[in-house]
Amino acid sequence: MDETVTKRTKYEAYILAALAIVLLGVLYSARSHDDGFGGVQASDGKFEPLAVPDPSLRLDLLQSIQKEQYNGERRNIFSAEPLAPPPPTPQQLKDQQAAAQAAAASIPAPPPPLTVPATFYGIVTDLATGRRKACFSANQDDVYIVPEGGTLLNQFRVLKINNNSVDLQEIASGRQTTLTLQDLNTAQSVPPPQARP
Repeated sequence: MDETVTKRTKYEAYILAALAIVLLGVLYSARSHDDGFGGVQASDGKFEPLAVPDPSLRLDLLQSIQKEQYNGERRNIFSAEPLAPPPPTPQQLKDQQAAAQAAAASIPAPPPPLTVPATFYGIVTDLATGRRKACFSANQDDVYIVPEGGTLLNQFRVLKINNNSVDLQEIASGRQTTLTLQDLNTAQSVPPPQARP
């Protein structure tokens, strides 16, 4: 019986020792948690309130703020579109009109339409070479027969002879025009072109 009592007391002693170790571990961990999350600690200094001259609510200031109106640009805060530009002032409108008038005045007038002092009344084809020549009349006495690339009245170059028209270029300015074949009934009476050797 002594053996069973001594074994039993040994087991009880071991269990008590294990419980004591567990209890010490719980107390130690609880104390370390309290140190990590320490709150406001009391200090030896005396409490000093903030220096506020009049702690009462200033209703007069609130009323004056509520009466103010915002007069600036208004914008939808939920839209990413940029604000529209502000409308121009009357002075800006006057400046824009003056600038537009100055720009319109500075643009030179276009040159007058190109006029050729001759009438295109026919086309002559050389049978030997197949080369075409245009027939012009400046008045009833003067008849000009000009091939492509030739000059008319020392002012115009014949660029191309078409079936019913001729393309001319003014030599001095480079401007171009097209003369159409005149109807023989409406054209001035001009002598028939004579072949030149």
